[in-house]
Amino acid sequence: MARHGGRGWYGRVIAAAVGVTAVAAATSVWTAQANQPGGGKAVPGVSARSSAPGRAPVSATIAHSSDGGSHAVNITIDDGPDPVWTPRVLQLLRDNGVKATFCMIGPQAQAHPDLVRQVVAGGHRLCDHTVSHDTAMDKKSEAYQSQQVLGAERQITKASGGVRPMYYRAPGGAFTPYSRHLAASHGMRPLGWNVDSKDFELPGTDTIVTTVKSELGNGPTILFHDAGGDRSQTVAALSTLLPWLKQQGYSFGFPVR
Repeated sequence: MARHGGRGWYGRVIAAAVGVTAVAAATSVWTAQANQPGGGKAVPGVSARSSAPGRAPVSATIAHSSDGGSHAVNITIDDGPDPVWTPRVLQLLRDNGVKATFCMIGPQAQAHPDLVRQVVAGGHRLCDHTVSHDTAMDKKSEAYQSQQVLGAERQITKASGGVRPMYYRAPGGAFTPYSRHLAASHGMRPLGWNVDSKDFELPGTDTIVTTVKSELGNGPTILFHDAGGDRSQTVAALSTLLPWLKQQGYSFGFPVR
């Protein structure tokens, strides 16, 4: 899972808006594929007592598989909600009878609660994608990581009307043992991906479609975006890929919990 270079504008714009201060010092560097043994072990600073009320802790290992079985895919949509592109993605999903997981930026959810509630009403799942989309947050302090993860959880939950995120996806795969266990203690399974459509690079609709088709053998969780720029290519690619996946016999599930 490659980090998403060139997408630091979220960190600059949103951080300025919400007054986030980056605290120096990294405790460890952890990539999205660093599912090392011992992922379920306790990490200092995160204990069972830190679990959110009413939320049973989930596994702290990074999820990649689908609850839909061996021939299912998980559609995941990052960086929204966005008032232009999220409704178009939701319409495509509705037209094709597909449920997806939306990994939302906290201030985006806060700014567009109507869209968050539309996502929930459509039977889709929510995922915490932090406050500032800082792809270098694995090099920051635990206090900063906590603010990013739990701040977004609160914003998304409030915007949704009380529905909490079920997953946590670190921007660019910048997971750490601390952030994974923190999210899990709040009932959010760390969420990776297997297929990166690279739609954020705006490579063209045909290239997005080809990339997804060629990488499906890597696993079921596919990464798309509904914000962070012009997502017309993503919408066009999904309009081709969703029917094609059905024709190939794929079903649609959610990431395992």
